[in-house]
Amino acid sequence: MAAVDSFSLLYRQMARSCSSTVETLALVGALYTACRVCTVLHRCCSLVRVHFLPRLMPNRRTLAQRFGAWAVIHGAADDTAHAYAEELARQGMSLLFVSRDGTMSTDLSKALSQRHGVEVTVVEADLALGDAAIQSLREALGDKDVGILVNCGARSLEEPIPLTETSEQGLLELVNRAVLAAALMTRLVLPGMVEQGRGALVHLCSGAGSRSSGAALFASQGFLERFTQALHLEYGRRGVFLQTLTPLQVRSRVGEASSVLDLGGWLVPEAEVYARHAISTLGVAHHTTGYWPHTLQHGVMSYIPERIWSLASQFL
Repeated sequence: MAAVDSFSLLYRQMARSCSSTVETLALVGALYTACRVCTVLHRCCSLVRVHFLPRLMPNRRTLAQRFGAWAVIHGAADDTAHAYAEELARQGMSLLFVSRDGTMSTDLSKALSQRHGVEVTVVEADLALGDAAIQSLREALGDKDVGILVNCGARSLEEPIPLTETSEQGLLELVNRAVLAAALMTRLVLPGMVEQGRGALVHLCSGAGSRSSGAALFASQGFLERFTQALHLEYGRRGVFLQTLTPLQVRSRVGEASSVLDLGGWLVPEAEVYARHAISTLGVAHHTTGYWPHTLQHGVMSYIPERIWSLASQFL
């Protein structure tokens, strides 16, 4: 009986001495839980504000009224970029395509002009060649009221390749297309937007570069994201809207789809569906996937440790 009394007394003494520690830990746990709840609520509100409100309550002003009559599309080489350009044309904007190989852009421009009745111009220019290409672009831009610039060069660099497996010429081409060309196009178009006090610059990238799945791809997309942030700080208050789009998988309109895409459903939208969603975020979000299911996927991806992501990317 004495032993029981001694144990009970010892337990009460320990409980009293630990009560302050338990209360402190409970307070820390409550604060952590509150912070996590606030973070989730903030992300949910941001998801609704960026992806749903603009589509439920669209802006009554057209894109041409908000930004300008012309949109310049640089490096439109895949279906996502084509669909984005077509959505701009559907909303009444004239288009100027800038491409190293004008054949595909010429075919696309004819189709868009016939379907939507807008003026479409194609300029064949390789900005890596320097002054000659820049001068031809200046002449093509002329006195056009350019309201939107879409840089799509990084969009065609989706396949992550290890640096040692990339040729010197391939590395040079990657940097020229994803970094140099985008910076030069921005430099050519931005002064007119600043003078008009309105405009939008969109860098259409790839969600494949949002994690370190390839050194060159990851670094080039990182440049575009930082470049957009810096431009926002410099020109955001002067009426120019800057945006980086990082879509994940988008279903191709040509060729056979892979089994992964077949199973994608609403997670892997058609290019036209993605373009409609992405353009609705123009003027709303500076950095977004452009499509709300992709935003959910990206949120899940952000919780995957970098090491696990790198190992998994080797088998995909």
